[in-house]
Amino acid sequence: MLKRNALKTIATCAILVGAGVFLTACSKGKPEFRGVDISEVEYARDIPLPDHNGQQRSLKDFRGKVVVVFFGYTQCPDVCPTTMQEMAEVKKMLGPDGDRLQSIFVTVDPERDTPDMLKAYMGNFDPSFLALRGTPEQTAAVAKDFKIYFKKVDGKTPTSYTMDHSAGSYIYDTQGRLRVYYRYGSGAEALAADVRTLLKEAS
Repeated sequence: MLKRNALKTIATCAILVGAGVFLTACSKGKPEFRGVDISEVEYARDIPLPDHNGQQRSLKDFRGKVVVVFFGYTQCPDVCPTTMQEMAEVKKMLGPDGDRLQSIFVTVDPERDTPDMLKAYMGNFDPSFLALRGTPEQTAAVAKDFKIYFKKVDGKTPTSYTMDHSAGSYIYDTQGRLRVYYRYGSGAEALAADVRTLLKEAS
């Protein structure tokens, strides 16, 4: 009788331990993000545009880094500078891991945003930030692939127009895979948390 009870106890423990291992394995399988998890989407695969230095770029250039892509324009009065300032804050918050973060700004206003203007604009936030600028046709194609909305809004003069545009950011892991959509206004701490999660995942 004692032997039978002992065997039952061992069997029960084995089942519980096995279940614990299974649950632990499941919990480690999928990270929790503060932003929107879009790991399964089939768009925004690359950013084949030249940067403000004239170098053709692709996501594969930044392997080993978490990449954050934002679409905007230099004369944007609020959303764009706020977003880029947040990116600068995130880089500082990461400490030594800040070098493993690449911020990329894609202009939706190539007509006015010259390479020199874009380089100076990035320099206002962090010298390591890159701006990409294509032709109007290239810009439209990339924006379509990213499901980015943008539209010129006429001003009082031909050059005083503004640009309506989507305000979110796309976060890629160190392997160049799209993982998170970050809504504008979520705050630097939330973005930093997701960047840390992706960096930890890669270690």
